[in-house]
Amino acid sequence: MKKETEAKVVTFTSEAEMPMMPASVASTLYNKTGSWRYMRPLYANQTPPCNAACPAGEDIVMYLQLTAQGRYAEAWQTIVRENPFPGVCGRVCPHPCESECNREHLGGAIAIHCQERFLADYAAAHELDLPAVDAPPREERVAVVGAGPAGLSCAYHLRRMGYQVTVFEAKEQPGGMMRLIPEYRLPRKVLEREIGAIVALGVEMKTGVRLGVDLSWEDLQDYAAVFLAVGQSISRELGVPGEDAAGVLHGIEFLAQVKRGQKVGLGQKVAVIGGGNTAMDAARTARRLGAEVTILYRRSRAEMPAIDEEVNETLDEGVKIEFLCAPVAVLTENGRVRGLRLTRMELGAPDASGRRRPVPVAGSEYELEFDTVIPALGQVADLSFLRAEVQTERGRIITDERTATACPPVFAGGDAVTAFGTVTAAVGSGKRAALAIDCFLRGIERPFPDLAHNVQAAPRRRDPTVVRFENLNTAYFEEEPRPQERQLPAAERVTSFAEVNQGYGEEVALNEARRCFSCGTCNECDNCLIFCPDVAVLRGDSDDEPFVFNYDYCKGCGICVSECPRHAIVFEEEVKFTKT
Repeated sequence: MKKETEAKVVTFTSEAEMPMMPASVASTLYNKTGSWRYMRPLYANQTPPCNAACPAGEDIVMYLQLTAQGRYAEAWQTIVRENPFPGVCGRVCPHPCESECNREHLGGAIAIHCQERFLADYAAAHELDLPAVDAPPREERVAVVGAGPAGLSCAYHLRRMGYQVTVFEAKEQPGGMMRLIPEYRLPRKVLEREIGAIVALGVEMKTGVRLGVDLSWEDLQDYAAVFLAVGQSISRELGVPGEDAAGVLHGIEFLAQVKRGQKVGLGQKVAVIGGGNTAMDAARTARRLGAEVTILYRRSRAEMPAIDEEVNETLDEGVKIEFLCAPVAVLTENGRVRGLRLTRMELGAPDASGRRRPVPVAGSEYELEFDTVIPALGQVADLSFLRAEVQTERGRIITDERTATACPPVFAGGDAVTAFGTVTAAVGSGKRAALAIDCFLRGIERPFPDLAHNVQAAPRRRDPTVVRFENLNTAYFEEEPRPQERQLPAAERVTSFAEVNQGYGEEVALNEARRCFSCGTCNECDNCLIFCPDVAVLRGDSDDEPFVFNYDYCKGCGICVSECPRHAIVFEEEVKFTKT
C-alpha cells in the first residue's frame, strides 16, 4: 500500500507535454477503478464431489494436491486427521468417491483408493507415526463397546481430543469384521499396524469382554459416555428346508475358520449364495482351497452390491456365477449336503432398496449337485444385551443424527445403526460419534447432517456447493487415461493367499495425483493473477488465502471467474456487500 500513498496527479501545461500514445506516465493507483464495479469476484473454495461422497469424510482433493507436489507425509497426515485406516480403506473400500469423480468424463475417474493405499504404504515403509495427542487432557472417561472400524475410529478421535478411552471387545482380538477380510485383499500386517497405532496413542484395549456377559451396564456407570459399536455378527438364515445339514457353512463363519488356520473340508463342488462382498470373499477363498465354486445370485449382475472390481477378479479366478436363481431347498443324504433345489427368478418392480425385486418363475425348479453350501446373505446385529431404554427398530439401534440414543449418555453407530455395510462408512460413523460425544460432554450445541452424509474432524473452510463437471473450465484439461493397478496373474492368485492388487509405484501415483482436476479447490495455477487486466489479484500470505482481490481496482469484469479451471472463484452482486 506504500505505492498507493505515493500516487500523484500529473498536470500537463501544454499539448507538447502529453505522450504520443495512450499510456500512463504515473502510477495507476491514483484512479480507484473499483468504484465502477457492480459484480464482485470471491475466492470461495467449494466442495469437490469426491469429498462429498466419501463416507469417512476425507479431504481427498487436498491430499491429492499434496501428493502431486511429492509431499507424501503431509498427504498421509491429511488423511489420518479424518480416518485412521488409510491402509485398510485403500484396499477394501468400494470407493464411492470415484463414482462421483468429474475426471470420469476425460479419461476415467481418479484411482483414489490406489492413491490412499500408496500413501498408507509410504507411511508404513517410512515408519511414520500418527500425530501425537496435543489436546489438553480431559478428565472424562469414555467407554467404547466393540473394536470394529466404528468403535476404533470413535476411540481414535476421542483420544485425539484428550479423552481417556477404554475399548471393550468380545473377541480375543480387535478389528471386528475387518479381521475376516481375506489376506489376498487385506494383509494382516496392514490391519495390525493401523490398530496398533491407535492403541499406541493411549487407547486402552480390553478384549474377550462381552457386554451382558463379562461386562454389565452397572460396570459402565463410571464412564461419562458410552458408544455402542457392536456391528452385525449374526448370519442371516436361508429360510429353506435342509439348511441345518452338515456341509452348510455361513460365509462369516467360513472366513473366520480359514483366518484361524482351521482345516475346512469343502469337497469338490461349492455353492456360495449371495451377491455381496462377503459372498465374493467366500467364493474366492474356497477357490484358493481347491474347490470348484459357483455363486448363485437371485438378481442380475447390475444389482449385485459387491464391488464391481471384485466381481471381475472373482470371475477371472475361475468362479462361475449363475444369476436370477434362488435356493428353495438344501438337498441332503444321510444328514449331509448333496445339492440344492433352485428356482429361476425374474425381476419385477423396485423394492425398498431401489433394486428390482426378484420374483420366482413358476415351474422353473431345477437341481444342482454340491458338496458344500455357503450362504452369504448378510448379517444382523445381536442386540440382546441392550437396556430397555435403548430403542430399536427392525433389528437396529435408533439414534438421532448425533448418534445419541434415547438413553443418554449412550451413543451408538456403525452397522448396528445404519447397516451401510462398509468399513469406510463405519469409520465415518465412529468419527461422528466422537464429535457428538465431545459436544455432549462440553455442553456444546452444534448441528450434524443426517446419517447418510459425512462429517469432518478437521474441516477446511469451504462452501457446501458441490462442483460438477459442467462448472469446470475444461479448456485447461486434456483427456488422460487412468492407469491400471498392478495385479498378480489369475493363475498365480488361486494358488495362495498372496495380496492380489499390488497398488501404484511412486511415479504412477505422482502422475495420477496430477491428473486430478482439484474441483472447487484453488491449487495456485495463477490463472486469475495472469489474466486480471487490472492487476487486482494479489498473492496472499497464507495457505488458506493463496490469493486476494484488491477491490479498490477490481472492476468486476469476471475474467478471473471464467478463466478459473476448477470453479474456485464465484461472482456475486456488489449490492450484497458493504464497502469499507
